[in-house]
Amino acid sequence: MKIQELDKIDKIILNELQRQAIAPIAELAAKVGLSPSSCHRRVKLLEQAGIITGYTATLDGKQLGLANEFFVEVSLSAQTEETFEKFERAIQRVPEILECHLMSGQFDYLLRVAASDATDYERIHRTRLSRLPGVQRIQSSLALRAVKSWGGYPIA
Repeated sequence: MKIQELDKIDKIILNELQRQAIAPIAELAAKVGLSPSSCHRRVKLLEQAGIITGYTATLDGKQLGLANEFFVEVSLSAQTEETFEKFERAIQRVPEILECHLMSGQFDYLLRVAASDATDYERIHRTRLSRLPGVQRIQSSLALRAVKSWGGYPIA
């Protein structure tokens, strides 16, 4: 199933689930104008098609003591498949790294890192990031505040 194959009801379901995935199926069904069983069936089809890949809770980093986020540009020492694979495997074991993206352009990877404060980030930098395999250069930027946070994909 591709986005072109989705009808208006599927798109409404996806938008609603991105806003509040924990909503009861009856509430979701009422919003899209379907019976609960029909709505449940559509949700299951969207899951089976791989469009819905899971459900998560959105947590407040500040409430968890992680008030700071850093965006970290990482350049590797070599552009080989082996170097990329080692780096990407190691990234999976660092819980403070919230996201990791392979990039085109000036650097190889962009990381989003959570820390409680600058001292905590220094610890993460020294004991985690600088020890990742293949790292040649690290450039860090502190996010002062989120102007717009990710809230899901646009479903037209």
